[in-house]
Amino acid sequence: EKAKLLRSQPAQIVEPKGLLYVQQREFAVTTPKDSSVSILGSDDATTCHIVVLRHTGSGATCLTHCDGSDTEAEVSLIMSAVKSFSSTTGCGRLEVHLVGGFNDDRQLSQKLTNQLLRAFDLQPDDVHLVTFCVTELNDREEKDIHFPIIYGIAVNVKTAEIFPATFPEKGPDEDLRSAHVLTGATLTNIYDAKMEQLHIGPYFWRPFPHVDFWLEQDDEQILQNLSTSPLAEPPHFVSHIRSTLTFLKEHPFPSHSLFPDRKPRIYKKNEEGLWEQVCSDKI
Repeated sequence: EKAKLLRSQPAQIVEPKGLLYVQQREFAVTTPKDSSVSILGSDDATTCHIVVLRHTGSGATCLTHCDGSDTEAEVSLIMSAVKSFSSTTGCGRLEVHLVGGFNDDRQLSQKLTNQLLRAFDLQPDDVHLVTFCVTELNDREEKDIHFPIIYGIAVNVKTAEIFPATFPEKGPDEDLRSAHVLTGATLTNIYDAKMEQLHIGPYFWRPFPHVDFWLEQDDEQILQNLSTSPLAEPPHFVSHIRSTLTFLKEHPFPSHSLFPDRKPRIYKKNEEGLWEQVCSDKI
């Protein structure tokens, strides 16, 4: 019933004001007390799943975008993160919402759904599954081709409302963060809720193999080889990958060009509710 209700809602366009956008293999946690961030969101999930974990007592809310790379470790990580904001003595319970995936040919979505259910089931704490809109419950068929119905969701940290969403702005540092994932990153916490700051990096990688070869390929080749579900990708998938590959080509050694001082790039919301870089000297 909950999945049906969620699927029936049109995707809302979420503007950057007050938004913290979470990319693949990233997570962010905050509470209703946060004066900078009121919405956590992520999209472009095809076989990936977006997970929202919330403690009803403290209102501490985590959103992450999982792709099945190390599900058990990722679930432990987000559990600890949410619990660090929720005192054990207080009332309330842990609730989880799982959204994303579809009936893809390689059954990657189904595998990820099973991994997530198992990982939450293995937790010593009680976790209540509240929204389950994944794989076959998030699938639509068109001319014998399967697609996800919902590609992205947002959660309002203040009201706990979850809704289908798209995000015109996925920044800051969109290419840098995507490059981190493409070079094999593990799940990373990008937000310090106590300081209300977004921390990106420092990230280090080796020069990306065959980057020139990939940049020379046509759109179809990139789609077929660099997607888990070529037929179901959103229209901007290829341009996004090209932009990330170009970034990797420009920055083969991030320790020289991006993070020479080994410090993260730090952003804070300004008066308009938009991210603005903070000079690291001021911290």
